[in-house]
Amino acid sequence: MDLELFYEFGSQYSYIAVAVAEQAAKAQGLDLAFRPFLLGPIFKAQGYSTAPFVQFPQKGAYVWRDIERVCEDLGLPFQRPSVFPRKAVLASRVALVGMDEGWGIAFSRRIYQLNFAEDRDIEDEQNIRALLSDLSLDADAVLSRALSPENRERLKAQTERAEKLGIFGAPTFVVGNELFWGQDRMEQALRWAKRAKALP
Repeated sequence: MDLELFYEFGSQYSYIAVAVAEQAAKAQGLDLAFRPFLLGPIFKAQGYSTAPFVQFPQKGAYVWRDIERVCEDLGLPFQRPSVFPRKAVLASRVALVGMDEGWGIAFSRRIYQLNFAEDRDIEDEQNIRALLSDLSLDADAVLSRALSPENRERLKAQTERAEKLGIFGAPTFVVGNELFWGQDRMEQALRWAKRAKALP
C-alpha cells in the first residue's frame, strides 16, 4: 500500500475520513489500506479517562459544531449521537474480517452512519447483524470469524501497532514513518504518499 488510514468507530473525524479517503486516494493513483483500531487503550495509556473532547467541554463544543459544518459542506448526513464515545469493539472485529473479504470499507461506512447519522448503538449485536444482512452477508458466519480468538488478537495487535507508530488520535494517515493526524491532513498525506511513490 502507499498509505494507511487508522480509524476508530467512535471518532467523529474518522467518520469523515472513511467517507472520502478511498475516492481521494484513487484519484491520485494511490493504494490506501484501511486499519480499524481502538483508541481506548491508547487514551488510557496517555492518562485520559475518556475522549479528550468529553474531558474538555469547551473543546468538545467546538468540535461538534465543526463536524456539523464539515458534514454539511461534504453532503454527509450527521446527527450528534446521544452517547459519546460509543464502544465499538465488536464492530472493529467485524471490520477486520471485512478487510480480508472485500466488504470492510462498505461495512465501516455503514457503521459510521449508524453512529453519526442515525444515533444507533454500534456495539449492539442485532444492529450489526442487520447491517451485515443488508450487505448480503451471512451474519452468523461473519460473527463467528470476528469473535474467534485469532481475530481478537488481530485487533489487539493492530491497536498495539498504532501505539508503537506514535498514533494518539483518529483518524491518522500513515505514510512510511510519517504520521498525519486528522481528516484535515488527508490532502497533505496524499501528497506525501505520491512523492514517496515517485522516488526511485
